[in-house]
Amino acid sequence: MTIRPELIQRLRDKRAKLSEHVSREKLDALHAKGQLSARERIGELVIGGSFQEFGLHAAHNATHFGMAGRTLPADGVIAGTGYVGDTQVAVVSQDFSVVAGTLGKMQAKKITRTMLHALKIGIPVVAFKDSGGARIQEGVDALSGYGEVFYANVLLSGVVPQIAVICGPCAGGAAYSPALMDFVIMTRHNAHMFLTGPEVIKAVTGRATTMADVGGAEMHATVSGNAHFIAEDDRHAIALVRQLLSYLPANNTEDPPHRLDLDIEEMADPGIDDCIPDSPSEPLDMQAVIHRLVDGGELLEVHAGFARNVIVGFARVGGVVVGLVANQPLVMAGALDLNAADKVARFVRTCNTFNIPLLTLVDVPGFLPGVEQERGGIIRHGAKMLSAYGSCTTPKITVILRKAYGGSYLAMCSQELGADMVFAWPTAEIAVMGAEAAVQILYRKELDKAADRPARAAELAQEYRDEFASPYVSASNFYVTDVIEPQDTRWMVALALRKTLDKRELRPAKKHGNIPM
Repeated sequence: MTIRPELIQRLRDKRAKLSEHVSREKLDALHAKGQLSARERIGELVIGGSFQEFGLHAAHNATHFGMAGRTLPADGVIAGTGYVGDTQVAVVSQDFSVVAGTLGKMQAKKITRTMLHALKIGIPVVAFKDSGGARIQEGVDALSGYGEVFYANVLLSGVVPQIAVICGPCAGGAAYSPALMDFVIMTRHNAHMFLTGPEVIKAVTGRATTMADVGGAEMHATVSGNAHFIAEDDRHAIALVRQLLSYLPANNTEDPPHRLDLDIEEMADPGIDDCIPDSPSEPLDMQAVIHRLVDGGELLEVHAGFARNVIVGFARVGGVVVGLVANQPLVMAGALDLNAADKVARFVRTCNTFNIPLLTLVDVPGFLPGVEQERGGIIRHGAKMLSAYGSCTTPKITVILRKAYGGSYLAMCSQELGADMVFAWPTAEIAVMGAEAAVQILYRKELDKAADRPARAAELAQEYRDEFASPYVSASNFYVTDVIEPQDTRWMVALALRKTLDKRELRPAKKHGNIPM
């Protein structure tokens, strides 16, 4: 049977009308701002010719107020699947050129159907968010649509990676979907994410503010912690998506993309010694150490601008994908505070979800003291770290470089929190508190009588380090697997990771633990 030419032409015309509705002038205006159209974003992400669209012809309910007779191409969202390298992904891309990308019932149906398809076949979801929020004309139907999207986000959580890319406005209820996803990327100049904008805030509270203050990428990446990455423009955001996917498995039943064909050589790295300051009181730059340890010196840092006293991110060591957690002594001496605890706990749980081994580098003087910290709930926030590490069943390798005091020693994945191997440098100090503080408590009376109090305090502090805080004391009690030379750290960690990749750890049957939220 031959299909009549007019039917073919009708199909082609209809597809063109629905998929090629953005004028050249509008495209040029978008490009001038560093933005792409909704379809261009998908085209830039997936391999050419691999995208299969879902629901191109889906249409809104014309009975809604003011919607009769209107054509909304693809109902304001392009959805489907394609390939990023060898990885199949599900993609949804909101189209701001169609009634400001607002979400109605049909748009929500397209998004959720695509997400559930990703769940069934076990592939990551990438969502480009560019929407003015709920479609007012659809009333409660739009709210119902958001509820369905949120429910799907929760359903997929822990099963497949979910990456949100905020390319424009993400207003009102729309902001909750990215918040429920694993990673949020915002473009620096065009993205805004907020529940209530400056006008509403001023009307309700009388306080004048700006969009940058309440919803800008810089604010969310450094203050609120809602954004994991800042991209300079849409293309940079898409490059970050590709980088993220290069470290993540397609779903929670698969291993990350390790490169186990790389040989591990017993090769010392004397250059790492240059990272260690001469004085114990001088802060170590943990970024310099990380650069020496990971393959090619490459770390994809997550939440780089938020809680900078800790570093988290993805890398490879000897070809093995790792989630790296480290104190940064250059910021707040590396002490743990409210935001740092949240940052680490969230990242550790993400790694555990997707079978990614953890490498923890420790140089921590303790939890940050202060009235604000206590009133802010540092106990509750610190307990999140203990819960996250304690419930994590992926391989866990810990290296104690210098300080590891008190509860922060445990919170940074000690053996007692389930670390499979714990290595310590000879410079490590593992104790309830620092030597100077301990001496002031333990030898206060003796110091009061000393002719030269500072000199005697320094002498006693060194004795305390040698007798109580030395890594050899911990090693003799088998709290530390081995004391190693700094120059041997890279190859010994690489070997330890390879040897623990087949780790299997069973836990009591339960729905889930009750993490202190």
